[in-house]
Amino acid sequence: MAVSAPDFTASLRNPDMIEAAIALHDNRLSEAEPLLRQELKRDPFNVAAIRMMAELAGRIGRTGDAESLLRRAIELSPGFIAARSNLATVLYRQNRLPEAVAALDEVLALEPDHVGNTNLKAATLSRTGDYDEAVALYRAVLQQIPDQPKIWMSFGHVLKTVGQQADCVAAYRRALAIAPHLGEVWWSLANLKTVRFDDGDVADMEAQLERDEISVEDRFHLHFALGRAFEERKEAAASFRHYDLGNRQRSELIDYDPADTSRHVDAAAELFTPEFLAARSDGGAPDPDPIFILGMPRAGSTLVEQILSSHSQVEGTMELPDIPSLMRRYGGVDRWPLALAALLPEERSRLGQDYIERTRIQRKTDKPFFIDKLPNNWMHIGFIRMILPNAKIIDARRHPMDCCFSNFKQHFARGQTFSYSLSNMGRYYADYVKLMDHFDAVMPGQVIRVVHEHLIDDPEGEIRRLLSALKLPFEDACLTFHQNDRAVRTASSEQVRR
Repeated sequence: MAVSAPDFTASLRNPDMIEAAIALHDNRLSEAEPLLRQELKRDPFNVAAIRMMAELAGRIGRTGDAESLLRRAIELSPGFIAARSNLATVLYRQNRLPEAVAALDEVLALEPDHVGNTNLKAATLSRTGDYDEAVALYRAVLQQIPDQPKIWMSFGHVLKTVGQQADCVAAYRRALAIAPHLGEVWWSLANLKTVRFDDGDVADMEAQLERDEISVEDRFHLHFALGRAFEERKEAAASFRHYDLGNRQRSELIDYDPADTSRHVDAAAELFTPEFLAARSDGGAPDPDPIFILGMPRAGSTLVEQILSSHSQVEGTMELPDIPSLMRRYGGVDRWPLALAALLPEERSRLGQDYIERTRIQRKTDKPFFIDKLPNNWMHIGFIRMILPNAKIIDARRHPMDCCFSNFKQHFARGQTFSYSLSNMGRYYADYVKLMDHFDAVMPGQVIRVVHEHLIDDPEGEIRRLLSALKLPFEDACLTFHQNDRAVRTASSEQVRR
């Protein structure tokens, strides 16, 4: 049965609503908010005002308030498609992906040809690991709106993940044909690490940098891409200059204090003593399913994941955000130690089960074990042990000079805010090793270390040792990991396929 849409005729004649809409459009939130509050005081059932208030809440990071407001608008007006679309976006931003897909299915049932919602569903499915459907949806979107460079870029990202490299490069090149200033697309090509830029590419990138009107984001992406281009040409000075400029420009846009990481490490070392862990040997979810691969980024963790996911009993997923998300419930460095110490056995069990349930959407097979490859989980080893006592933990370790310089040359889509300064990176690596040494002492033998250089020098020996530590039988497929056609989302996706 069709659901009627709300009638906004009155809102279009309301000068306060018009003024609020203009202020919201111009991002003058402090002016929009009192106008909307005044309108909602006058008419609490004005769904247009409720939706605008939700948009305002979302912009200032109050996603919970935004969700509540949108659900209220939908309750009052089930046919309000814009509110349903906004709700799907809010759920997507909160990483509540199954709920986002469900919300998008509802809104697409009401308006099946809405290209924006189809695009959002494609992006959501690419994050849930439903890549075939995501590819099909992106193709449908691009048939309708073929001149959208950022959609071509997103399409290219999914094609890269599933190993369709030629189509991926073609999608990136199509995006650049439409918008040659888009630095993120140039960097996406460079980040494949298999595309060699020719003289024309280098000239095009340098020409874009000469333009005054390009954004800072385009500019630092171009510098990272040019760093890669000159590195391929073995022009070290030019390469380093561009990497350095890209990192400096990126670091100006982020708020990272290395002292915060050091304080976290010190607090963890103080909290997780042998006595503390022994007193909490009960509780936690008993599931042995998760295998955590953690450590520094660019330390060979994708290679370890590719090897293990070639085993018949292990499924590779992706860098899952769920452990940090669960940890965020306990606040900052001054609060979380006491909050974790106060957890009762049943609470630890509930948290562990929550993790198992949250990650289930990423599991596409019935294999008994799955990999969570988020590097930053090294900061949360104690928490993992409290809530998932039977999980396996692998520390992927690489020589600090190689590892840190590889991070310096890498622009990350999100997170890794420590990596845009050589001094911050050195301190971060030292803090990481300090905490890993602590857990080696208080949980001897419970962290399996894989040293990248050892794995490269003696792959069969190291793979046998790793499988033995995981109590998995040796399988020849683990030696031919490059033949594994699974989807790989990290920067090393093409490297581990060779």
